[in-house]
Amino acid sequence: MGNANTGKEIDSDATGSRVARVGCRRGTLGGATATEEKPEQSAQDGQQTGPTGQQAGPTGQQTGPGQSATSCAAAPPEDGSDPDADAKGWENGIWYDESIDVNQSDGVEKAERKRIVSRTMARVEAVRCIEFDQSVPVSVLSREEYRRQQASGETDEALRKFDNVKFEALMLVNESADSIAVQNRNRGSGVLGFYSPRNDEIVVIAESAEDLRIDELTLAHELMHAWQDARYDLAGSPFDAKLRDQVNARNGLVEGDASYTEALYEQQCGEGWECLDAKRGGGGGELANIGVYLMKFQPYSDGPAFVRMVRQVGGWDAVNEMYANPPASTEQVIHPLRYETDPPTNVSLNDTATDGWSRVRATDRPGYGRLGEAAVMMTFVYPYYHSQGEAQIVPPEEWFDYNESGELSDFDPLNYESDYSAGWDGDRLHVYENPSGEFGYVWRLAWDSPQNAEQFVEGYRNVLYYWGAEKLGPNVWRIPDGGFADAFYVSVDGRNVTIVNAPTVEQLSEVRPDVGPIATTDATNETDAGDETTTEDESVSIEVETNATTTTADG
Repeated sequence: MGNANTGKEIDSDATGSRVARVGCRRGTLGGATATEEKPEQSAQDGQQTGPTGQQAGPTGQQTGPGQSATSCAAAPPEDGSDPDADAKGWENGIWYDESIDVNQSDGVEKAERKRIVSRTMARVEAVRCIEFDQSVPVSVLSREEYRRQQASGETDEALRKFDNVKFEALMLVNESADSIAVQNRNRGSGVLGFYSPRNDEIVVIAESAEDLRIDELTLAHELMHAWQDARYDLAGSPFDAKLRDQVNARNGLVEGDASYTEALYEQQCGEGWECLDAKRGGGGGELANIGVYLMKFQPYSDGPAFVRMVRQVGGWDAVNEMYANPPASTEQVIHPLRYETDPPTNVSLNDTATDGWSRVRATDRPGYGRLGEAAVMMTFVYPYYHSQGEAQIVPPEEWFDYNESGELSDFDPLNYESDYSAGWDGDRLHVYENPSGEFGYVWRLAWDSPQNAEQFVEGYRNVLYYWGAEKLGPNVWRIPDGGFADAFYVSVDGRNVTIVNAPTVEQLSEVRPDVGPIATTDATNETDAGDETTTEDESVSIEVETNATTTTADG
């Protein structure tokens, strides 16, 4: 999700209110179907993070938030009296370990809401070692009303066009669907709350107008955003990102910090605190597109572990210092050792389109996309969900992070690193439209090495085959029907990969003339060089290609 002034996120490069917590449903995160019993999952931009304190099975990495304590908080007096001056762990007359008189069975009255907010602020101070300098307004909104608000917004037409093609390039949302509507439905299905920097207000989403309850963990998460905004200005630089990769990268810190704090908070709920609705289930409906959701979920999976590592090395002071220099790419959050040591390459791409093809440029936007390693990873993962687990371009044992008990980790459930996406060094996407209203794009990706570039192309071929592609000649594929029906030209030049897309093979050279004349051959006689390297590679390609003949692309 975004983080500034429009009040909603409308595309992956846009900014909007900070939607930080989402409804939790079992199944769709941890498996290919929505009926499997798996740890809780969220519906648009986040998750319910719960501490396990356990070690992941294969890798042995810690998957819980680690040791938690409230040593930052002042010691409450035995009689519970107020301190002489404001203190960490005390807010508005309530200590962090104090019981409060609240009954949410018939909703939340104003006085009850004040007590809930005050104690939650005190508890966030205790686990995160911070001090709130002012109160934050908190309101409760029914999910029905929230969905109505999401559907009522207007989107610049050029932005809609660009956004649609961007998600099409990632093979996540096909031409029959509207990516803006998909994202709005994802959010409306399960967001539990958000903080708006513009209004300096927290909104907690209730499942119905008759049950306006406050979830304490959601409130704790959003209060962290209020503190971040008051101290670091989430609507200003460097958090006013407008590129997908930048948004996820910044959220690796912002959402990672809030989610890590929430996990520490929840751990205390299990160890002695009385918490309101600390364990959640249910949600607001099914996701419109899990691929889009998982792309935006990356900061919530990798971010808490990223922040935890920084804290373990340098304490909370080191975490606070990162706000002056947040991660520059999702690569730096996925691979924390690359933070500050491996800045993304500024990929150059000129416009050479002919025959009336022109760049699509949205108002007040950069005019191009940088999608990043996390988004690239989803191109390879989405077929697993779309095929109900049959297509495994990235094997599930590499995608899911399990703890030693064999359960999906609550703290860092997904691994956004694969052979096909690792080594990303930068990318740039240009979107084009012709006078007939047809769209094409040029997507150039830079990699750390020629080997990384070749591995990406190997995976990308498997994705093309999954969606029904036929190889027509050197570097040329065509998906003849379905939602991704188009022509594709894929070339490798050392560390660089360039993908050209157009509705037809003939139009490829209109979108990018240096593609040159396209020589096509009998597709049944063409073989990709990478498909014959090993038996394992061959079986993957066959499996993916077979699935493509029986699966219809969805939105």
